[in-house]
Amino acid sequence: MDSGRPMFRALRAGVFAVVCVLTSLGMHVLAGGAGVRPVTLAGAAAATGVGAFLLARRRRGFAALLPAAFAAQYGMHRLFGAGAVVDTDGHHSGGLSTALGMVLAHALVATLSAWWLERGENALATLIRLLACSLLDLLRLLAATLVVIPVRSVAPITGPAPAITGSQIFTWTLCRRGPPRH
Repeated sequence: MDSGRPMFRALRAGVFAVVCVLTSLGMHVLAGGAGVRPVTLAGAAAATGVGAFLLARRRRGFAALLPAAFAAQYGMHRLFGAGAVVDTDGHHSGGLSTALGMVLAHALVATLSAWWLERGENALATLIRLLACSLLDLLRLLAATLVVIPVRSVAPITGPAPAITGSQIFTWTLCRRGPPRH
């Protein structure tokens, strides 16, 4: 699998970033954090997408992906706290949060993200290998079953075409059922 293609890497990184940031925000709010402004979400998605793009240059294992995912979650927690939506009384709109609940929420998302990246990379590589092998098998099968049909040469007609009478036309179009009579 050629993970080094920039457009392919950018597409994968973008999809991952959006899913990761939205999941992280959902768990952040579920743990008691406040909602965030759209510009904060865009910043988190851009930063996560750049990190994922850089990491996607080659396949990484879970041991390399987990610390990167934890760093991203820590950064998102800090960013979500700084970009929290505040109501008119100056309070965060997300309610009270416990430090343990917030740590567990972001740790869960970090672990799932790292697992998803590793499994997704493996699944994508397997899928590409299977498609390539299937295509090669199909091409081999087609090549093995090709039958060369000999082309007969037809002698060109020389001279004028024979004249056709009206009764011959009807004879050619008349269909009869059954075997011919003798």
